[in-house]
Amino acid sequence: MTPQQQTRPHAAAKPVRWAADAVAMMREGARVRLDYSAQSLWRVDRLIEEVRVEGAPYDAVREMLRGLGAYAGEVIARQSGAEWWASGGDHWIRTPDGRLWDPIDEARRCYGGDGSLRLLCRDAVR
Repeated sequence: MTPQQQTRPHAAAKPVRWAADAVAMMREGARVRLDYSAQSLWRVDRLIEEVRVEGAPYDAVREMLRGLGAYAGEVIARQSGAEWWASGGDHWIRTPDGRLWDPIDEARRCYGGDGSLRLLCRDAVR
């Protein structure tokens, strides 16, 4: 591991906070309950699609996408025992089999119409 790379708990601090903020935002703003289950990612994918179809500018939803991507990463971590890794300001999930996943980027891809947090989780926890 290089000095820039960090594993849990240090690397998890920011994404875990972003995920918790997204859960609170969804509960309070959209009245959507997220419970860190793989099934909840269906709702997250639908929500991102609704925001995309409404035409919200990317800059207006950047933080929301980061939070929802971090939420998906936490779902993967809880389902598979994965750990957050960080390097150069980027955060990704490393599953026990050594594969790396980028749920935050996948949330951005969802917003672009080409991604799915639900499918990412399904593939990561196999």
